[in-house]
Amino acid sequence: GGAGEATRCSGQPRRGGARRDALMPEEKGAEAGEKLVDPLVIRHLDFLGGMAESGGWRPPPGLPEVAFSGRSNVGKSSLLNRLVRRKAFARVSKTPGRTREINFFSVNREFVLADLPGYGYAKVSKEKKSEWGRLIEGYLRNNPDLRGVVQLLDARRDPTPDDLRMFDLLAEIGLPALVAVTKIDKLSARERAGRVTTLAAYCGVVEDQVIPCSAVTGEGRDDLAASLVALLATPPDDS
Repeated sequence: GGAGEATRCSGQPRRGGARRDALMPEEKGAEAGEKLVDPLVIRHLDFLGGMAESGGWRPPPGLPEVAFSGRSNVGKSSLLNRLVRRKAFARVSKTPGRTREINFFSVNREFVLADLPGYGYAKVSKEKKSEWGRLIEGYLRNNPDLRGVVQLLDARRDPTPDDLRMFDLLAEIGLPALVAVTKIDKLSARERAGRVTTLAAYCGVVEDQVIPCSAVTGEGRDDLAASLVALLATPPDDS
């Protein structure tokens, strides 16, 4: 049940890699009133293709990758659009669960962004859910170029069993994870700090890994971008 899941995931943080505060670049020039430099300026953005089944087509190896994962209605497409400063980079579907492939994008020809299918949509058959599960797990387990995963959670909702299974899988594989808490603009100022603490404890991560974000206001975009850049620069764990 829910309480048991919460207890199971509220122990020691289980993400590999550095804490987010260690990943963040120093904000030089801020005290002098200078405008902070965009940590991720998007110069080139190219759709590479989609992986429809485990072991199927994927981009050629070589560039570091980062994957975005979350429930089908968590606001992933909207946040990705905000991150790369494009209005229609990731399709914002009116039908949750519509993305059936892992979609790969080349960013600045320097790294690959992988948009994983949204999970947890109730109207999808068990067979299809199982198929997506194999696709996502196969990608995460068998990818030496993958530097980490950005796991999205809705600020207004407790993590679901599917969310918690994803955190367990990432911990088992040893993949670094950042947590983007979406729709933070929907919470009052008083609710926000406590909510981040609660979500971090629920999923067994430290608060430094949690980035409050809003696709509407743009809050958290630069924090997320800076953390991504640092994560991508981290050498792969060959152990």
